[in-house]
Amino acid sequence: MSFLKTNKNNNKKKKSHIPFRLNFLFFTVFLLFAMLILRLGYLQIVKGEEFETEVQRTETTLATGTVPRGEIYDSQHRKLVGNEALQAITYTRGKGVSSEDMAKIAMNLAQYIEMPNVTEFEQDSDFDLSKRDLKDFWIALDEDKVNKRISDEQKETLSGSELYQLQVDKVTDEDIQFSEEEQEAAAIFKRMNGGYALSTINIKSENVTNDEIAKVSENLLTLPGIDTGTDWVRTYPEGNMLRSILGDVTSESEGLPENKAATYLAQGYARNDRVGKSYLELEYEEVLSGSKSKSETESNQNGDIVNTIQSYAGEKGDNLVLTTDMDFQKIVQDIAKQSVATESEGLNNSIYVVAADPNNGEILAMTGQKRNAKTGEIDDATLDIINSSFQMGSVVKPATVLAGYMDGAITLADNTLIDEPLMIRGSNTISSVFNRSGSVAVNDISALERSSNVYMSKIALRMGGEYDYYRNMALDIDYRAVIKKLRSYYAQFGLGIKTGIDLPGEGSGFIGTAENPGLALTFAFGQYDTYTPIQMLQYVSTIANGGKRIAPRLIDEIRETDANGNMGAIQTQLETEVLNIVDVGKEEMSRVQQGMYQVANGANGSATSYFAGTEYTVAGKTGTAEAFYDGVVENRKGESVTNRTFVGYAPYDNPEIAVFVIVPYLPNTNSNHENTIVARKVFDAYFQVGEYKELSGEIAEDHDENTEE
Repeated sequence: MSFLKTNKNNNKKKKSHIPFRLNFLFFTVFLLFAMLILRLGYLQIVKGEEFETEVQRTETTLATGTVPRGEIYDSQHRKLVGNEALQAITYTRGKGVSSEDMAKIAMNLAQYIEMPNVTEFEQDSDFDLSKRDLKDFWIALDEDKVNKRISDEQKETLSGSELYQLQVDKVTDEDIQFSEEEQEAAAIFKRMNGGYALSTINIKSENVTNDEIAKVSENLLTLPGIDTGTDWVRTYPEGNMLRSILGDVTSESEGLPENKAATYLAQGYARNDRVGKSYLELEYEEVLSGSKSKSETESNQNGDIVNTIQSYAGEKGDNLVLTTDMDFQKIVQDIAKQSVATESEGLNNSIYVVAADPNNGEILAMTGQKRNAKTGEIDDATLDIINSSFQMGSVVKPATVLAGYMDGAITLADNTLIDEPLMIRGSNTISSVFNRSGSVAVNDISALERSSNVYMSKIALRMGGEYDYYRNMALDIDYRAVIKKLRSYYAQFGLGIKTGIDLPGEGSGFIGTAENPGLALTFAFGQYDTYTPIQMLQYVSTIANGGKRIAPRLIDEIRETDANGNMGAIQTQLETEVLNIVDVGKEEMSRVQQGMYQVANGANGSATSYFAGTEYTVAGKTGTAEAFYDGVVENRKGESVTNRTFVGYAPYDNPEIAVFVIVPYLPNTNSNHENTIVARKVFDAYFQVGEYKELSGEIAEDHDENTEE
């Protein structure tokens, strides 16, 4: 009985214990489910709309794009620099887009376009993809793999560029043996990686086929940031005509020049924008650059651009119109090239010719032609006109006469001096070519006509306070002060200082540093300092117009772009810039002009025979300078040579054109007179007389034929 009773009691205990546990478990589960249901209800009902909005959230930002640059035309509105439109595959990088994301897009895009490339494995130079480029792509594709090759300690101690460099070092040449398509993707990735957030770059803009445009357009939804568009490339319809002066534009990969990047960025440029990097393209960057296009881009929470809407198409840059007529420019260029080809002597391998309207500084033509020492071909060297300097010789004598008047060394009542060999103690004898031993009285006009060295030296003596010359006298003047005064007077004409031409990189010549009292006397007739051809042109123009030093310029006007993308109405007419007025009287200036007239027309003028029978009247001055060779032949540098020069203008009584010519580095004994012969041809071509009477029309016809072709 007791056993049965005990067993019953135990059974009762067991039956009552099991339901309690189950009930507790069920109750707990019920509470958990209830809490879960309540939480889900809260998320779906209360917060559902907020979270749905967050998931679908996009960010709208402003992206910019490039527009074609303005174009450049000659004075007759013939195009010298244009733009050729190209189909392009573009990429706009969203904010926060990772290298891995771009690598995946590049792999996808490589299926639809060809991306020609050459790797460092294929050739040692001129390759598109370096080993480093390929390693960057490999890391972007599989960073986890390379990280397994780095120890935990290195990961903890290194960061930023140091850690990335270690990752690069861990990638082997075997890792980057890509397939052809992967290699193309690497080239695409390199282009994408060069872009900045919300700036549009060209992935491919050369030889883009219609098929590639179609395939990419059909798959834009799977290519975030990729789009199709147009690009432009500079073209030169007139070939190499003034090519060096026109300048160049940076490529997209070059982007902003490092030394000016901060300035450009502050003006709203992107780092990969193409800008003018030399000469007119650089000087007039603000005019040519245009207004960038603007697009509203929608990017998702991952930073991928999912939609782009153009809000502003941008405006093509304004256009430049040169002061130069290409017909005349071509004639002058051909004259110079023919001269070098047939008349060079000794170390001479070049000629420089530049012409301008002396009344407003407009450049009418400019060319430098130089024989290439390696190829023998005659190349363009026009830039030397603004940045190379030479000793000029007697062509500076008109400036010396005017300096004498400004200084009071000579006056209208006292301007006759004796030309006689000057024998100064401790210095070489100075004499004039027309008078090596006698004594001849000359005034300012005849001194210029006959190119008296002695007259100029005596002006320098007087500027130093020495009025009485006698044989073997000691030179008791402050020659440094005399040279300083002459330089200050010369500067009023543009000699020894920058002319203000609208081109960057202009030189200012070389100031002599030798110490010798006699240098003050030789300096007065064009020895010692050196000047650039453009300085000489400004100098003769200043005399031609009666004393106004005017900044030379290549641009006449700026014109806007019309609705069809062509040259439109005038926006800015550039004005004549008078830099200073020479501090000399009109009568004194007139006498110097008469002296230059005598050089080309007088019985004793050194240029009279070359301008005989012209249908216009020239005033000018020839020069012969003793110089030292400073050309490309290294083992001949420092040798004694002769430079032949000419400055002049016409018509004498109403100047329209001023000309400068230099033929440098001739033998000291030479028969070359191309300085004057070429000047005569340039004047004839400008006035369309002689052999050039019908040539202008022929060149225009040739131009029209070439344009049609």
